[in-house]
Amino acid sequence: MKRSLALALAAGCLVAAASGPVRAADGIVKLGLSVPMSGTTAVWGKVAEWLCKRGAQDVAAAGGVKVAGKTYAFECIAYDNKYNAAEGAKVAQTLLNRDGVKFIGQSIGTAPVRALQSLSERGGALLFTVAWGTSIKGPNFPLTFTQMNTPYELFGPLLGYVKAQNPAIRTVALLNPNDATGQDSEPINRKVWESLGVAVVSSDWYERGTTEFQPIAAKIAAMKPDALDLGTSPPGESGSILKELKVLGWNGVKIEGTGSGTDGIVQTGGEAANGVYVGSAIPFDGPYATEKQKAINAEARAAFGENLNSIEIGAYDSVMALKAAMEKAQSIDPRKVAAALPEVVFESFYGPAAYGGKAVYGSPQQMLMPVIVSQIQNGTLVELQRILPDELKSRLGQ
Repeated sequence: MKRSLALALAAGCLVAAASGPVRAADGIVKLGLSVPMSGTTAVWGKVAEWLCKRGAQDVAAAGGVKVAGKTYAFECIAYDNKYNAAEGAKVAQTLLNRDGVKFIGQSIGTAPVRALQSLSERGGALLFTVAWGTSIKGPNFPLTFTQMNTPYELFGPLLGYVKAQNPAIRTVALLNPNDATGQDSEPINRKVWESLGVAVVSSDWYERGTTEFQPIAAKIAAMKPDALDLGTSPPGESGSILKELKVLGWNGVKIEGTGSGTDGIVQTGGEAANGVYVGSAIPFDGPYATEKQKAINAEARAAFGENLNSIEIGAYDSVMALKAAMEKAQSIDPRKVAAALPEVVFESFYGPAAYGGKAVYGSPQQMLMPVIVSQIQNGTLVELQRILPDELKSRLGQ
């Protein structure tokens, strides 16, 4: 397998210029990435690799990781898992067995992450992931930590907000990709809608990479649901679905829980993307964006042509979480670092963050961060509300 060379020279120069001088290190800690770098979700993997390297540069410029009298730096190594289990297994073998990686800085896609996790947990490697599947967390997986809001953290606040703003919603249609991510998330999605008093009139599936959505759109439009929840559908495919529905005259409330920005949805959906509520996006021109967020996003946009999203940002936060936990544990042993992670509060891309979620998963392995509710308005992402989880408020003394 060839190592990905997706990071453009221009992007590398931007990182070096922004991060300042890098100090010498006594040792290198390799961070492996199992991410899609081809296909419809390729940009997620390419930007995740860039952000991992950006985080490593920031840590090095600040003096490195101080452990037991030594200073360590991070090196990011990325491979394309093609968002499927077979390739995910190949990447896992390469990272863990050939490259000797003990820390997975980012992994995307429930199916490839399951393949990776089966080796990482057994081999004592710490795994960071943004995969949404609930089946990959819990006491049986003590070395796995999630770097973004999943259905358990996201759907309640997001859909509760949407229902409050649109009280006339009585029925909803669900649509998800037919893969491990969609299958794990759909029951949670359904349960939240039903708790809000909304009837689920249909729940359909499609294969990732589908380009012809007219039949699915026709079926949904015929049911005339008040709302359409696109669940874990990626932005580009969501836009195509919405465009078909607009042609058919359907004009209900539109939600994309994994909506990570405007670019993919607007490019494929055009005007049909207007009004979509999204739950995994970060507006960088609103009142909540920090100067650091704006600066890093500007660099990424110059290199890749679109804004950062929370799927990709997990790679940056892994670096920051590892630095804090390694210094807390005074060790680079993965098991000791994993034990320290729930004890630290670290400065993430979003601001102060920590790990929790024991009440839901049985162990504290979910990164605690805000739920950012946004909406696409005239092709622009507008932040509507930022909801901080109670557990994080408690950790921060708020």
